[in-house]
Amino acid sequence: MGKKRIIQKTEKELLEEKEKIETAVKKEQKVSSPKKIQTGMVYISASYNNTIMTLTDIKGNVLIWTSAGNIGFKGTKKATPFAASKVAETMVYRAKKIGIEKAEILVKGIGSGRDSAIKSLANKGLEITSIQDITPIPHNGCKPCKKRRV
Repeated sequence: MGKKRIIQKTEKELLEEKEKIETAVKKEQKVSSPKKIQTGMVYISASYNNTIMTLTDIKGNVLIWTSAGNIGFKGTKKATPFAASKVAETMVYRAKKIGIEKAEILVKGIGSGRDSAIKSLANKGLEITSIQDITPIPHNGCKPCKKRRV
C-alpha cells in the first residue's frame, strides 16, 4: 500500500463547485414541488387475503399507498370489511395532507372489502367523481387439457 495523496483544490475551484451544487439544488426544488394536486385516482385491490389501496395522480404516478397489513392487521383479519374501511380512512387522511379533494375510484378484485372501502372513502370527505370496476375477466377460458392417450 502506497501513501494516500490528498488533492487540494484552490479557492476558485471550490467556489465553482459550490455554485454548481447550488444551481442543481434549485432546479431539483423547482421540479420536486409542483403545483398542488387536487384530483387523483384511487386504486382499490381487494383480494381474499388483503386490501391494498394506491393513490396516484392523473398521469399514474404513485403518491401514497397503504394496505391492511401495513396498518397492523394480521392473518385472516386483513381481508375483512372492517380492515378495508380502516385502510380507506388512513388513505383519506394522508390524501388531505397532500391536498387531494376529488378522486376517481378503480376497484379490482373480488374480496369482501370492496364496498366498505368505497363507502368509507365517501364518508370521510373525499369527493368521488367516478367508480370503475377493472377486475380482469377471462373471455375465452383456459386452454383445455391435452387429449388422453390409452
